[in-house]
Amino acid sequence: MAQSEAVPEALTAVAESKASAEEGLLGRDNVVGVGVGLKIKGGEQTETPSVMVLVSQKMPTELVSRANTIPKTVDGKPTDVLEVGHLFAGGSQQQLMETQEVDAQTLATRIRPARPGFSVGHFKITAGTIGAGAYDLSPVPGVPPRYYILSNNHVLANSNSASIGDPILQPGPFDGGTAPADVIGRLARFVPIRFDGTCNSVDAAVAEVPFHVIDRDVYWNGYPATAAKAATVGMLLKKTGRTTNFTTGRVTAIAATVNVNYGGGKVAKFCNQIITTNMSAGGDSGSMVLDLENNPVGLLFAGSSVATILNPIALVQLALQVRVWP
Repeated sequence: MAQSEAVPEALTAVAESKASAEEGLLGRDNVVGVGVGLKIKGGEQTETPSVMVLVSQKMPTELVSRANTIPKTVDGKPTDVLEVGHLFAGGSQQQLMETQEVDAQTLATRIRPARPGFSVGHFKITAGTIGAGAYDLSPVPGVPPRYYILSNNHVLANSNSASIGDPILQPGPFDGGTAPADVIGRLARFVPIRFDGTCNSVDAAVAEVPFHVIDRDVYWNGYPATAAKAATVGMLLKKTGRTTNFTTGRVTAIAATVNVNYGGGKVAKFCNQIITTNMSAGGDSGSMVLDLENNPVGLLFAGSSVATILNPIALVQLALQVRVWP
């Protein structure tokens, strides 16, 4: 697995321009992120490499001050304004309640062995999604010493507020999971989320579980075909999650820097992220996102009603020192 997501050669120049202008663009009102991608016209992706400026809401030009207007070009490279809504780490109780009222949550049930796509959560949160079955990043061939459920920090570690060894429930508490009856494992490790304005790479954690209670077969998708595949603009993706079940999407930007709201006034900056069309809702956090050939691409952790945000799955595995394949 590579240690970072490589930007395709065709987008390298745009990525350099984006990096130089990023701080200034993020300081403008309504801007929640900056990435690189292909300009979208009339709802269709073109072949024009562009600096993608992610805004919470597109506004008429006459209502935007000169200081906050997005320039047509950055360092000679074209820009494109992409509306992504207000980005939240998925899984607020209100989001889950609103979804529960309109749709039967078929993946919010107890299942043993558990499968990726089903509900899970730290005993003090609402609910998220099992992303994958994983094991320690040990040499192959070998005997893995431990096995894990992979999901988000905010799903398994309560956004840094948990302690190692805390009980993890399947299904998550919002879906009726209780301790000790539904304890599937214990929090093993997590990557702390920083809220001080410095870059985060992943929102990720693992819970140690007995080997026989977790499968790696993603519900409705199947087994991972490789360890990781880098996202490319326009790539088609799929996922299974606790709330919206099976969905598909398309990558709209890569190498993105985004500000994500965690509630309670806490905002975290994430760098080198993947932006897709909307393919999730509250409670889908932690889902592993695959391409159509079942290659893992990202770990879903945030989004809005119009966009979804993924951590590159290679970075997730390296940060936690686990494998999802072979």
